[in-house]
Amino acid sequence: MKRLLLAGAALIATPALAQEAQDPHAGHDMSQMQGQMDHSGHDMGAMEGMDHSMHQQSAPDAPAEAAPMDHSAHAGHTMPAVSDSEVGNAAPPPVPTDHPADAYWDKQRMAQARADLSKEGRFFGNALILDRLEYRPRNGKDGYAWQAMGWIGGDIDRLAVETEGDGAFGEPLETGEVRAAWRHALDPWWNFELGVRQDFGSGPDRTYGVIGIEGLAPYWFEVGAHAFVSNKGDVHFRLEAEHDMRLTQRLILQPSVEIDASAQDVPELGIGAGFEKIELGARLRYEFAREFAPYVGVHWERKLGETARLARLDGENPSQVSAVVGLRMWF
Repeated sequence: MKRLLLAGAALIATPALAQEAQDPHAGHDMSQMQGQMDHSGHDMGAMEGMDHSMHQQSAPDAPAEAAPMDHSAHAGHTMPAVSDSEVGNAAPPPVPTDHPADAYWDKQRMAQARADLSKEGRFFGNALILDRLEYRPRNGKDGYAWQAMGWIGGDIDRLAVETEGDGAFGEPLETGEVRAAWRHALDPWWNFELGVRQDFGSGPDRTYGVIGIEGLAPYWFEVGAHAFVSNKGDVHFRLEAEHDMRLTQRLILQPSVEIDASAQDVPELGIGAGFEKIELGARLRYEFAREFAPYVGVHWERKLGETARLARLDGENPSQVSAVVGLRMWF
């Protein structure tokens, strides 16, 4: 009987113990603490008036549109738009005029020193390039040809002199010319040319004014395009291009093309209006040094249109092909 009474008392006490375990403050008199904590000095109405909109968060499953972000705090912070064409083209900063060294040294001497220092980066030089000096064996008429160029000046402006021509051994010179021009750099790749050209050889001599461009096209094609106006009023055009194909560090294949055209007939020179002639060549050179390279190749020349007809009337073959053996040098 005594054991039954003890078991019943345990069953009655179990809920109270469990409740006490869940609530650590169970059985504590909180009335005294409530009396000690006085919140009368806190204006809860002001807190109730606070804007809690910035702290509102949407439910996890709510769409993004339900909680738009307020960017009013960033008003006035505008980012300037920069186009792709402006990147890298900003104007240079102004040249400084306040030099600290002027406070300790003579201003005139320091200005002269800065001027001398600025000249150190400037380039001035010269070169002589014998691009082609070649022998052309042909059927019955062995020939020769040359092409050379020299210049003197700086990076931006130069004086350039060029000469070229060809002929057959034992006969008068067929064509020859000398050209002198002021060459001005338009950018790192292209030059503008303005000058004069003097022809000599068979037929009457001519003097021309020259205008054109020359430079390096994409994929390393050397290109030149010129217009010539003679002292007789006839106008001619020339387009030239060549490309160095480096097979090895010393073996280079150089294909080339030249196209000539005329704006009118010039019978005394054997030239007809339209395309005058086209020249194609391929030369394989071996550079023992960059300045010395013998070569072999082939050269084909064809007169066109009215110019070809005039050549036939003079007993000439309008088309010629020949092997070439030559030398390329520069100094």
